[in-house]
Amino acid sequence: MERIIIGVDPHKLSATIEVVDEHERRLGHGRFTTDKAGYAAMLRYAKAWPARTWAVEGANGVGRPLAQRLLEDGQAVVDVPAKLAARVRLFDTGHNRKTDAHDAHSIAMVAVRTRGLRVLRPDGELEALRMLVDRRESLSRRRVQTVDRLQALLAELLPGQAKKDLTTGQAKRMLASVRPRDIAGRTRRRIAAEELAELVAVEAKMKKATAELKAIVLARGSHLMDLHGVGPVVAARVLADVGDVSRFADRNRFASWTGTAPLDASSGEHSRHRLSRAGDRRMNHMIHIAAISQIRLDTDGRAYYRRKRAEGKRPLEAIRCLKRRISDAIYRQLVIDAAAVDATAGEAIDASPGGHYGASQLSSAAGSNPFTSASDQPLPGPASTTLRRKHITRKTHLDATG
Repeated sequence: MERIIIGVDPHKLSATIEVVDEHERRLGHGRFTTDKAGYAAMLRYAKAWPARTWAVEGANGVGRPLAQRLLEDGQAVVDVPAKLAARVRLFDTGHNRKTDAHDAHSIAMVAVRTRGLRVLRPDGELEALRMLVDRRESLSRRRVQTVDRLQALLAELLPGQAKKDLTTGQAKRMLASVRPRDIAGRTRRRIAAEELAELVAVEAKMKKATAELKAIVLARGSHLMDLHGVGPVVAARVLADVGDVSRFADRNRFASWTGTAPLDASSGEHSRHRLSRAGDRRMNHMIHIAAISQIRLDTDGRAYYRRKRAEGKRPLEAIRCLKRRISDAIYRQLVIDAAAVDATAGEAIDASPGGHYGASQLSSAAGSNPFTSASDQPLPGPASTTLRRKHITRKTHLDATG
């Protein structure tokens, strides 16, 4: 049966599709709303082609809701990176204007011509992990905002006694020590008490979310938290965004995706490298958190950072070097964990007459696309080793900071 591709340009309220065959002949097209009725109509329209594969642009971004619905309905779905679709649209014949119909055509062409696109599979646990880590990060931002408001109020109630790193205990003691008599002071104190109550509630929710993340990370057989500076939040974000690590050919491609592969910025006799602004910035931030944690503690990461500083590198350059080593260590651990899961699945197949397919090599819908341009490739000749791991018991002091 001939393979049929349905290119999808997804939006929040609508989805534009184009149906093509393996010879790039257009068989159909349409625009559907993303509500229940529109989605059902789109599926009815697609039933005319049984051997269909849905090619969704940005299945980790705006296309995620639609991709998840298609997966839940048993449809075959691949993820088309927006960068590849833009290239096809740029070099296509015609006016090259960006319209939904033209975008759907470009997406379908990418799926027909490109081999090795990320095939999505449903993973409810990984999707739940993504939602929980998003929630935890939202609570963290909310906590910062609450602390800022509370500090401003306390600075007016108690001039000259502001705390740089305010805790709930300190805030309670400071608030208990002041009893204003005027109406403005009493109102200010009441609002400060409300902000303090909100801070206590937010921190309780953060603690609960962190515990949930830690339980899920351990349940998936991950040992990322064995790495220095990697707590439940960082580990959960890595798992949720990476999905299936086998989609990265090696640690260099992984470093390029995380934005930790430096770019050559040499000039004349002065050889130097600069920060790459490419890659997944959220993952880069997670690795930055791990790097700062390692520098603050007595770890191999701190020793490595000091060696780079002694070689004449500036602080930010030394941190970037450390982040690359942490990226390599995370990739290595992901590969080890994936191999352990595959081995466990293989044993389960051998032990059961019926068996199951075990760990799929297809990528999860919760992952991000790893494709990078030529300028994002890592420099030749990266270090052959990464930071050594000490054989210690699992840490708990970074659970709240991730």
